[in-house]
Amino acid sequence: MMMKDLTQVVHHPQVNEQGFASLAVPVYRASTIIFDSAQAYADRKDRGPDGYSYGLHGTPTTKMLEAQLSALERADHSVILPSGQAAIAILFLTILKAGDDVLIPDNVYPAVRGFCQDYLAPRGIGHRIYDPMIGAGIGDLIGPATRLIWTESPGSTSMEVGDLPAIAEVARARSVLTGCDNTWATPLLFKPLNIGMDFAMEALTKYVGGHSDLLLGSLSLRDRAWYERIRSTMRMLGIGVSPEDCALALRGIETMGVRISHIGGISTDFAHRLQSMPAVAKILHPALSDCPGHDHWKRDFSGASGVFSVVLAPDCDGALDQALGALHVFAIGASWGGSRSLIAPMSLAQARTVTPWPHVGRLLRISIGLEDPADLWDDLSRLLTALTPVGADG
Repeated sequence: MMMKDLTQVVHHPQVNEQGFASLAVPVYRASTIIFDSAQAYADRKDRGPDGYSYGLHGTPTTKMLEAQLSALERADHSVILPSGQAAIAILFLTILKAGDDVLIPDNVYPAVRGFCQDYLAPRGIGHRIYDPMIGAGIGDLIGPATRLIWTESPGSTSMEVGDLPAIAEVARARSVLTGCDNTWATPLLFKPLNIGMDFAMEALTKYVGGHSDLLLGSLSLRDRAWYERIRSTMRMLGIGVSPEDCALALRGIETMGVRISHIGGISTDFAHRLQSMPAVAKILHPALSDCPGHDHWKRDFSGASGVFSVVLAPDCDGALDQALGALHVFAIGASWGGSRSLIAPMSLAQARTVTPWPHVGRLLRISIGLEDPADLWDDLSRLLTALTPVGADG
């Protein structure tokens, strides 16, 4: 049948794809998914959480990213969400109901603490905060209402490395679920599911994306029933992601190995070298022997990533803002994991409620990027020299 022009412009012709093979993952955009028959449309729910029924719930591009993350995490299932915080919120909302409680560490990402305090608590879901170095002692905090223990290791600013295998073992014995924010390490350096965690979360925004230009998060797990429940929560809340962002994440994954290896070596080298500078009170980096949980890091992780923190001497605060403004290579900004190196000035004293922060001076969280290490060192050492009080030993 010869179609009229106005029909022809919206009906795409078939093209021959024989012989076409590309290394690039195609970007499939879709809202509407079409069906071969009325019966297929009526039965679309039978396709389950892995099938295609509406673009909001995934396209082949989304599924490719999920499959690649599952392979890296040694998981059976993964889901992609709009951000790392969204992934944590969806997981909590899927597991917890009124009357339940969740245990979160004192070094948790601040937005998670806020979600528990400002959203879950008014809805009858409790939370308790624990020492991130508690290890097997977490058993003393597990009560009859405890459904989930959340972990973040290393703390993305304070850098403590908890005894995650011990936490997972105690929780499993008490039929309590466990999850880990694994963004610092990525699945290349640590695999939470392999040590007994039930859920691994990645803020794909950071090292997976790698270029500071996308927002995505993921949850990976092995239990099919929980996977289906998470998918159901996402459907009810209308949660979906852009296939373009998934394509960027897939591209970022291809270079993540070399990037992590490169920046991890630089961050470890800088952490050792910075310890002798007068403006530095303490370096917080899991590869340093005096970092809390260093032995856990050596046992459980295969290397370091590019994020660590510098605690400044207390008398450096007055000159900090001006010195930061003189940076040439480092940029001042939140997040991390991109090609540009970042510094974020912070203070953790007010953020802790269970384990008092032991340091007095302000803290600089450093994210190493892909610039030449010599330029990075010149910029960082110039910053710290500018902060050194007159007359201090050099």
